[in-house]
Amino acid sequence: MNLPLGYRYASTYAGIRKAEKDDLALIVSDTTASAAAVFTRNLVQAAPVRLSRAHLRASRGRARAILVNAGNANCATRTGDRVALATSRAAARLLKVPVEQVLPSSTGVIGVELNPKLITAALPALVAKLSPEAFTGVANAILTTDLKPKIAFADLSIGGGTVHLAGLTKGSGMIHPNMATTLGYLMTDAAISPRDLQPLLAAATNRTYNRLSVDGDTSTNDTVVLLANGASGLKPNADDRAMFQEALTWVMQDLVEQIARDGEGASHQITIHVSGARTEDDAARVARVIANSPLVKTAIAGSDPNWGRILSAAGNAGVPFDPAKVDISLQGIPVCRNGLAARFDEAALAQKLKASACRIRFLIQGPGRGEARFWTCDLTKGYIDINASYRT
Repeated sequence: MNLPLGYRYASTYAGIRKAEKDDLALIVSDTTASAAAVFTRNLVQAAPVRLSRAHLRASRGRARAILVNAGNANCATRTGDRVALATSRAAARLLKVPVEQVLPSSTGVIGVELNPKLITAALPALVAKLSPEAFTGVANAILTTDLKPKIAFADLSIGGGTVHLAGLTKGSGMIHPNMATTLGYLMTDAAISPRDLQPLLAAATNRTYNRLSVDGDTSTNDTVVLLANGASGLKPNADDRAMFQEALTWVMQDLVEQIARDGEGASHQITIHVSGARTEDDAARVARVIANSPLVKTAIAGSDPNWGRILSAAGNAGVPFDPAKVDISLQGIPVCRNGLAARFDEAALAQKLKASACRIRFLIQGPGRGEARFWTCDLTKGYIDINASYRT
């Protein structure tokens, strides 16, 4: 685990959660970093999302700190905007940085007032604990219904040296991207300008976080932030940025696959690969509809090779294709050829579908070159149990 240079991390229990485990976290760059971000497009947006947008505009894409709380979404409340600003100001004072260089995030229950004093009282000790070694503590502190932390890393050789990239994320339910999803934070010690950083994050998001769904619900708090502080002393050129783009996409894909594996109540992580569509966007639309189909998800939960549900779901994507030119495979086994049933050993395939990972391949025969991968999970009674008692 080679963490990027020039960052420190800390987490603590501030009393926001009912359970006594860390619920407040801080990520700090030792120098001013370039910052890029994508946010939810849900019409209902939490106060930290609105304030982070405003701060990035005011700072012209520069940041020094990310302040995150779990246990309360600070959304749809009377005091949300005041709380987000007050806690950001308190962090800025302690860190001696401009308030617009503090990016707040929250996750948890919607519609419950958040007491800012819980955060401001905990901040002095949190700042005092900042350490380059506390990365995994932050990854744990931001979790809600997640069963495990989600982290990923990559190194990239450029200009005679090495730059480092690290990411952490959370998410288990209320996951269906529409610009971003869940909370995700990525740090690199490469020197990249805000102007160059934003398109790198946007492109990687479109192929990773925006192709992830657990339950088809886009959250009010979705935020993904990428910081680049230049602490390595290495500035990628145009060719290097292309390689950085690949490394960033790889790290973010690793993170979203971990989210899909940890979906609420999930017993299967599902990867859907659609190819042969006219465009990549068409392929992604087909994959998204398959991923969000409750009938497909419950079939996988029951290890049932019911390929008809996959074909039917794809037909609802609004993407033109000839059903008679569709091939479908499950776990690498052809189950549908030319839109009709293929011969396969159903009992043997059902056994293969008991594995924790499921692969669905949907091929449209013809000249189309559009393809996309999408990640999701199955739907079990566990999802209902978790969400029926979420507030209690």
